[in-house]
Amino acid sequence: MGALADPLRLTIVHKLLLESEAYDHACGWFGFDRPKSSLTHHFKVLREAGLIRQRQYGLERRSRVRNEDLEARFPGLLRLVKAWHPGTADG
Repeated sequence: MGALADPLRLTIVHKLLLESEAYDHACGWFGFDRPKSSLTHHFKVLREAGLIRQRQYGLERRSRVRNEDLEARFPGLLRLVKAWHPGTADG
């Protein structure tokens, strides 16, 4: 769960849970003003922690939360991430 301790990674998962439909999203969809190398690192951490799945489409990787896997392993975690409000003092 250390992967979600970083506010940017938590924001990525939160946004995927709330705003994504039934399709994957490329890094540019998130609209972060960060260097590509920094975003690549954060997505790699999320992928290696098993929080997201990424697929290669041409030159870009598209991400999706592993909903079923996470709910089975950590019941209620995704509900907490969805309820989190970016920019608040306690979350």
